Amino acid sequence: MVAEFWSWWQHLPGRIDPTLFQLGGFRIQYYGLMYIIAFGLTYLLVRHRLQRENRFDLTLEHAQDLLTVMIVGVIVGGRLGYVLFYNAAYYLSHPLEVFLPFRFVDGIRFTGIAGMSFHGGLAGVLLGVWFYIRRAGLDFRTVADLFAPAAPLGYTFGRLGNFINGELYGRVTEAPIGMVFPLAPDARLRHPSQLYEALFEGIVLFCLLWPLRRRSLPPGSMLAVYLIGYGVFRFFIEFVRQPDAHLGFVLWRFSMGQVLCGVMILAGVGLYILFRRQAAAADGR
Repeated sequence: MVAEFWSWWQHLPGRIDPTLFQLGGFRIQYYGLMYIIAFGLTYLLVRHRLQRENRFDLTLEHAQDLLTVMIVGVIVGGRLGYVLFYNAAYYLSHPLEVFLPFRFVDGIRFTGIAGMSFHGGLAGVLLGVWFYIRRAGLDFRTVADLFAPAAPLGYTFGRLGNFINGELYGRVTEAPIGMVFPLAPDARLRHPSQLYEALFEGIVLFCLLWPLRRRSLPPGSMLAVYLIGYGVFRFFIEFVRQPDAHLGFVLWRFSMGQVLCGVMILAGVGLYILFRRQAAAADGR
């Protein structure tokens, strides 16, 4: 029974069809459905907080508008982040492929939008939210404290989408937890790093942030803690995640993801110090 389980587990990626349905050459992937679930779950958690907690001067309409801004920010920022951080040389030669779902090499072939960057998506979200709150007259720290604890649980489904697609797999391992990924260059066992990320960057981080929302922390701190928490988890998981073949290691033995996570951790620490000083200054008035 044990041997049968490990055999089933190790070959699970090859048994999963990432296509939800297909019409001719047009395919709808489960990955897109995961994004819908992620944003839907985030909205439900935020709405729950607005209904149960009386410390946010935001309306439900504000939350809906902000979620729309975040969806656009994730898509645009995530795509541009991938282009800039991971494959700039290719897209400089093929600019039409940045936002068009086609590959213009040896003819025209529908591929969908292939390649998204979490860090680019995060930057897109923060920038979009910043523009929105300036127009709406809201406080950035309040919005951050409202949304940050809900974000990791939604993010879990994004990584499950990566797993279903068989992409972003891990490095070769001899441990039985490893899996054979059809998109990998060989049939060796590899870490299911997508599942590690779904667990730690999603579920575990959510379990840390959700109770923390009730603590008396400086306004905006939930965003700082989120940046630090995600950055730390992702940094260490990157040690078992396969670096992009065209990039490899970009700084000593660190991948691009680890470099960006290092920046993310430093930004989180800096923001926490800033928010703490702002709170202290406000209390001293």
